[in-house]
Amino acid sequence: MPFGKTTDEHTEEYWTKHFENFLKPLIEENPNLEARRSKPLRGDILNEIITDLVTSPIVVANLTDKNANVCWELGVRQSFKHGTITIAEGVTDLPFDVAGKGTLQYHPKDYIQNAKFRKDFKEAIEDCLLNPGRPDSQVLEALSGRGTLFEIFRRDEAIRRLNAVLSECNYNLNLLTYITDRANKNMKKPKEREIPIRRFMKIAMELLLTNQYVDEDGIFFVSVENCWNWTDALNIQLNVWKYDPDETENYIKTNGNTFKKIIGTLQAKVEVARDKVSKKF
Repeated sequence: MPFGKTTDEHTEEYWTKHFENFLKPLIEENPNLEARRSKPLRGDILNEIITDLVTSPIVVANLTDKNANVCWELGVRQSFKHGTITIAEGVTDLPFDVAGKGTLQYHPKDYIQNAKFRKDFKEAIEDCLLNPGRPDSQVLEALSGRGTLFEIFRRDEAIRRLNAVLSECNYNLNLLTYITDRANKNMKKPKEREIPIRRFMKIAMELLLTNQYVDEDGIFFVSVENCWNWTDALNIQLNVWKYDPDETENYIKTNGNTFKKIIGTLQAKVEVARDKVSKKF
């Protein structure tokens, strides 16, 4: 709520009395609650205010006079947690981005309407206590759940990871061609033998296999696992090339085409999975 003068009628003294004589007693009719008010200070106290906004079970925001500090604090609260009650003096013309929210209106000079406010306000407090997870933050609703920003971020991250798998497949296919050519040349001219030091990549495949961040069936992940196992086996064989060149070169010649087909199969399945993810939302 404001802590300084906002209009000629709503002075600093007015806001102090509004809290001490009106809101605080009303809130503390619930014996489990203690009402605290933000303070107009800076530095570590500001950090304390932010902590209170994030951790308090209930936050009441008084939008009367559309005070900038109040709107900022409301934004902080609704970026982290539900359980927020907005109130305003009945004549307040609310900004469009909070006008759609159920704001309780009080009327300081109208006892009958104020009685209704007291009733509704206490019911809102009870609802916050009994249903702390009930959505009342448009920010959090936009960031979580199907079709929202959270899902959009998740989709984009999945596409980036699948692109990494495809990039890994392309790298491995190119390396396989190079290694197969080198092995054939070595077998023809053993005295001019060269031992490649490059190895097949498998990190992106491993992430896909362990996290399973796309909604695919078991056959898809069997292909991932199969390709990962072959990649690992080939790397192990490459590591002993200089110690047992004949065995390694025969291994590459015998298994090169099989590995190429396995990579191609995975590549095709990942491209289909990426297209499915891209079409979401």
